[in-house]
Amino acid sequence: MTAPVIEDLLRELTPQVLGALVRRHGQFEGCEDAVQEAVLAAAVQWPAEGVPDNPRGWLSTVASRRLIDQMRSDHARRERESATAAVEAMPQDVPDTDDTLVLLFLCCHPTLTAASQVALTLRAVGGLTTAEIARAFLVPEATMAARISRAKQRVKAAGSSFGLPDGGELQERLRVVLHVLYLIFNEGYTASSGSELHRADLAHEAIRLTRMVHAQLPDDGEVTGLLALMLLTHARRETRTTPAGDLVPLDEQDRTKWDRGLIDEGVELVKASLAGPVLGPYQLQAAVAATHADAATAEETDWPQVHALYLILERLAPNPMVTLNRAIALAEIDGPRAGLALLSTLDGDERMAGHHRLLSVRAHLLEKAGDTAGAYEHYRRAAKSTASIAEQRYLESRAGRLRM
Repeated sequence: MTAPVIEDLLRELTPQVLGALVRRHGQFEGCEDAVQEAVLAAAVQWPAEGVPDNPRGWLSTVASRRLIDQMRSDHARRERESATAAVEAMPQDVPDTDDTLVLLFLCCHPTLTAASQVALTLRAVGGLTTAEIARAFLVPEATMAARISRAKQRVKAAGSSFGLPDGGELQERLRVVLHVLYLIFNEGYTASSGSELHRADLAHEAIRLTRMVHAQLPDDGEVTGLLALMLLTHARRETRTTPAGDLVPLDEQDRTKWDRGLIDEGVELVKASLAGPVLGPYQLQAAVAATHADAATAEETDWPQVHALYLILERLAPNPMVTLNRAIALAEIDGPRAGLALLSTLDGDERMAGHHRLLSVRAHLLEKAGDTAGAYEHYRRAAKSTASIAEQRYLESRAGRLRM
């Protein structure tokens, strides 16, 4: 196997081995450290010596030995003799059950902040190193290490058992898991800061993890909808920027270069998700993405359908970003002044105060309405309000065109 193939295999096996160890020993932090050491050993040995016949069993055995060493070096070894004996007696073969979903639930524990949930998920389930996660979110490695460490301690202090919750709690916790995966994908698809518009590693990781959840919960409409949304959105990735890295808006993208394989898979998932008895936010957002994907050109977009979907979504899960997107669709149907009137309802929302998306959409609609001066002012304000360099360049270029 090549190094990239081995890396993909290790990313897939890491949460499975970690889940097996945590289920057996209940020491999340100690098990996570032991598994990371085993993965590091595999990354060094496997390319040179070959991948073992049972790679999952190999990782489990090595991680178990690391865990034994940690326990033996602990000053409280006497109190842990029984646990150590249990580790030593553990067979090399690991159970066939995949605890990835259980591990995701643990990393998305409700006592954690969203930032900590994301970091812990990428570390424990995604298999990313602390340095990789720190680079993705543009913070020092020491800062990210401290965040992850605090998250582990909070999970431990909460006394959570390793297992899926029951009944209504399962659905509530699943919503948190899906939200975390959604956040990871969004940060990968449109980075909130930095010189690059997107970070493919994060987007790919979010899709991979969501595929895992979908494999275990194939009948859940929202899980299916979220995977469809990611695939349909990610299908546009190659056309979102110019070779120089400048942003290309949706209506100017070369749709012949969209990934048809991802679109076809995403559309089928949308159909499956909408066939259920209940609709959720991810299913509706996926339906919007499918409507855009169905249009061969921007002019052929079924804007009444897009607007209707956003109207349902706005009633189901009120959110200023949903209203903002509905305003864009409404402007395509009834003209820019109608869109601007709807945008004005967001002016009193503190969550949108000075937000670059509200400013940039208003600038776009003002430009279409013929208010060049107002559009110029809002494009400039929007550019100053975003930390994304790619978005800054795009917004400044739009403003610059109005001054030419």
